[in-house]
Amino acid sequence: MQKIIQIIFIASVLTLASCGSKTESKDGGPLAEKKAKLEELKKQQAAVTTDISKLEAEISKIDPSALKEEKAKLVSLAAVTPANFTHYIDLQGKIESENISFISPRGMGGQVKAVYVKRGDMVSKGQLLLKLDDAIAKQSVVAGQQGIETIKTQLAFAKNLYQKQKNLWDQGIGSEVQVITAKNNVDQLDNQLKSAQEQLKITNDQLNFTSVYSDVSGVAEDVNIKVGEIFAGVGQIKIVSTSDLKVTTQIPENYIDKVKVGSRMKITLPDINKSIDASVSVSGKLIDPNSRSFFVEARIPSDKDFHPNQVALVSIQDYSISNAITIPVNTLQTDEKGKYVMVAVKENGKTFARKKPVIAGEFYGDKLEVKSGLQAGDMVITDGYQGLYDGQMITTDAK
Repeated sequence: MQKIIQIIFIASVLTLASCGSKTESKDGGPLAEKKAKLEELKKQQAAVTTDISKLEAEISKIDPSALKEEKAKLVSLAAVTPANFTHYIDLQGKIESENISFISPRGMGGQVKAVYVKRGDMVSKGQLLLKLDDAIAKQSVVAGQQGIETIKTQLAFAKNLYQKQKNLWDQGIGSEVQVITAKNNVDQLDNQLKSAQEQLKITNDQLNFTSVYSDVSGVAEDVNIKVGEIFAGVGQIKIVSTSDLKVTTQIPENYIDKVKVGSRMKITLPDINKSIDASVSVSGKLIDPNSRSFFVEARIPSDKDFHPNQVALVSIQDYSISNAITIPVNTLQTDEKGKYVMVAVKENGKTFARKKPVIAGEFYGDKLEVKSGLQAGDMVITDGYQGLYDGQMITTDAK
């Protein structure tokens, strides 16, 4: 009986489809018309299936022997068990250095005489990187030292002369003007000596400026300077710290209310097969007009295997619930009435497939949260659910 009704239904479907095909080829109807016809056929199929079940039930009541027992379809089942469910936003980011230093001259710069670092070298704080031309600075230091020695000699003579003039004045010999003049000479030479000494310090600093040192420890990422060139410090040497690192990524703007400072993160570095847990330390407040995203960053611990610009896979937690009802995401189906899953139900000693309308929530990986429609203990059909109809007999026994 069931087969006869199914054949009649299939024939009617083919007839409608044939008519639809002719109309389509003749009139060239739009895609919406085809979709409408498909939905109508699906509704007819569901109605026929329901009628078949009703007729079989009625016939079995009147004449139990009239219907041959339907062969049960083999399926796999899984019991619904509440568990914690967490949703993550999966993105790609990269490792960046918190401290980047651009080396520049402390003076006016100068011509490079020697380069002691190359790109990729590990650099320590205080390490000599460049030597600039120091010939003029050295001459200035020597001239300054000679000038100081000359002033010292003159000052010693002036002090001796002043002392003698003062002694004579104390004995009533000479004039007061001579004593005052001698004292002024001493004071002037003393001031000249102090000025010359301060100038020598400046000259020595200028000489020291010809040696360029690193202010931080890290990796020399850029070394764009050669012997003979003028070192002016405009991005010619770049040192990236490897001890103070962070992971940065861009988040789509629709998550701006879900991702905040403190949000948990899972960071995976696929190239070295390492994973770490972190939390968002900075969340941007501006939306990039081109990418429609905002940036977030998270500090990560120092590690010899972590390198700036290294690719990082970032999973940011934006939703979590305990004791959630979840199912495999591929078991969710949709018909004209909405979303549903097929579950196994015991009836009169036999097992049948039944539709269970559900309201779906978030999904992550292969798990889908079900907000309502299922409860703990329900047996969800996880394999063999394709093509099942409501009321079809099922079994988990392959024999």
